[in-house]
Amino acid sequence: METVVAQDIAIRALRRDDLDTVVAIDAELEGYSRRTYFERRLAAALREPKLHAQFAAVDKKGLAGYILTRVMEGEFGRSDPALRLETIGARGDSRGVGVGRRLLDALCEFARRRGIVELRTLARWNDHDMVRWLDHNGFALAVERVVDCAVRGGEYLPQRDDPRPAPESPVHEIDYGAQSRNDFERLARDTADVGAMTAADLPDIVRIDHGITGRDRTPYMQHKLAEAMVDSAIRVSLTARIDGIICGFLMARVDLGDFGRTEPVAVLDTIDVDPDYAHRGVGHAMISQLFVNLGALRIERVETSVAPRDFGLLGFLYDVGFVPSQRLAFTRRLG
Repeated sequence: METVVAQDIAIRALRRDDLDTVVAIDAELEGYSRRTYFERRLAAALREPKLHAQFAAVDKKGLAGYILTRVMEGEFGRSDPALRLETIGARGDSRGVGVGRRLLDALCEFARRRGIVELRTLARWNDHDMVRWLDHNGFALAVERVVDCAVRGGEYLPQRDDPRPAPESPVHEIDYGAQSRNDFERLARDTADVGAMTAADLPDIVRIDHGITGRDRTPYMQHKLAEAMVDSAIRVSLTARIDGIICGFLMARVDLGDFGRTEPVAVLDTIDVDPDYAHRGVGHAMISQLFVNLGALRIERVETSVAPRDFGLLGFLYDVGFVPSQRLAFTRRLG
């Protein structure tokens, strides 16, 4: 617990030339290098500065600590902006003297000036040092449920990969003379034409989102598309088409970042289906294809967080194999 006030510490924006020191400090903390992750996060902040807050603490020896955050604008329907705390670290000889507190104070002031009223982050329940630090700095458990699912190489899972029965299917007599397809080999992902998302899909993504939320969130969707296709280490976002029309989309990203990640993880940010195509297995088709793709890429888990009142989404995720995660959501309100 930090009880000593840091002396002679200056706080400034993190710069490109801080990269080597940040990577070295993080490698000391985590036990391995995450250089590619930090390169992407710093590049994203330079490309879209209004969506990132990244600060450095500097003492007479140089860079003493850092904090990286990103603005959350509307994941799964959230209406109020928040800051997602992605990672924080301090040089070995500067720990325990309030460097983290000074960085957090600078972040809070940044948020207040921009009308952001909440900080959010995730941490493993048994990362005791991190959980203790969050508790000491005013964070509390959030109401969101964090759920995840092991990819297991994209292996077949009946509740995820079997096609959904059509609703209200009429009873019909079997024509034994008719030539029929082999439904035994048909999978959920065959319900729709699921493929990689492209920048040209943005108008349809906005259209579907507007039909669900009732709001035009074009800027948010533009930012999420950029994050999914540029900031992520690997592109895994998908769209689904039926008869050539985009009827659903899934935005996900792959990163080895945040606190305590020791395995490649895909983060599911958004999954939406056009209401006109509801109950036709489009969501299952996209999730089924996502796991196949992630298995081929050797990604080990998929993670997401869901508001507890979103019973439909939570039920869908449990239905396709997600379970409560070992990581917890934390939040701090800014007065």
